[in-house]
Amino acid sequence: MRAQIIGTGSYVPETVLTNADIAKRIDTTDHWIVERTGVRERRIAAKDEATSDLAYKAALQALESAEVLPKDIDLILVATATPDMFFPSTACIVQDKLKAVNAAAFDLSAACSGFLYALSVGEQYIRSGTYRKVLVIGAEVMSRLTDWTDRRTCILFGDAAGAVLLSAAHPHDGILSIHLHSDGSLWDLICVPGGGTAIPPSEKVLMEHLNTIKMKGNETFKVAVRSLGEVALEALQANGLHPSDVDHLIPHQANLRIIHAVLTRLHMSKGKVVVNLDKYGNTSAASIPLALDEAVRDGRIKKKDLLLFLAFGGGLTWASALVRW
Repeated sequence: MRAQIIGTGSYVPETVLTNADIAKRIDTTDHWIVERTGVRERRIAAKDEATSDLAYKAALQALESAEVLPKDIDLILVATATPDMFFPSTACIVQDKLKAVNAAAFDLSAACSGFLYALSVGEQYIRSGTYRKVLVIGAEVMSRLTDWTDRRTCILFGDAAGAVLLSAAHPHDGILSIHLHSDGSLWDLICVPGGGTAIPPSEKVLMEHLNTIKMKGNETFKVAVRSLGEVALEALQANGLHPSDVDHLIPHQANLRIIHAVLTRLHMSKGKVVVNLDKYGNTSAASIPLALDEAVRDGRIKKKDLLLFLAFGGGLTWASALVRW
């Protein structure tokens, strides 16, 4: 038995923050940002919008597209690095908002790789026969962790949520395989060092912006390109396939230069990749399900298409998934 995605959904906040808007705050330009990242604008959550609010709205769309009622959900998984609070889990708050009274719920944290990590957990529950309907959500309010005085990072991130509903599938369809990797020795390449138990909240943490995203860009770029290329080939080789067999590559939307470098490694054309980071920036765990939902709704993805998901994020973590639609 395989797990199949039977519904997709997404949500982005209303407020648009353009590169020109950022250029009014710090020393940068639209040209500089686009040239180095590919990002033109991003969405920013309202002051009264939490991660659970974005996740809830994306989940509603996924359920509607699958024609499944909240009461029929067995499990809710929320991948996020920006939970509403330390506890309870954001997934439990989403469960309450959905009134999915029969669902178990918990969060999973793997930064930008979080959606694929959560997808792998949901897939295992389906494959084992433990659950029949699993809701997997990637949701982030990255703007709350952004240092708006740091031009190396504040240009990158946006807020969004994406969701998929998993169900049992025909043995030849659905999720063919998922491949997960981590290297904790490189944790400091992308991190939020302050605010947890290692460096608890304090006046110093706030003054030194230790509760915001810190990233070593050049080192991260090199590791990301190599790791994504390797994990893409791992997924394809595990299924006896080649890059030419892929109909749509849906990568984590971190940086356009990373995406193009991976395409070069895989000898794939730009026409096969789904890209929307120009509109939304890096939305961490939300980026893959957000891009997937857009491609499904605009008709790019057809039945029997082969999809390759790739993700890379803090941890360090990286992952791939191969899906027959």
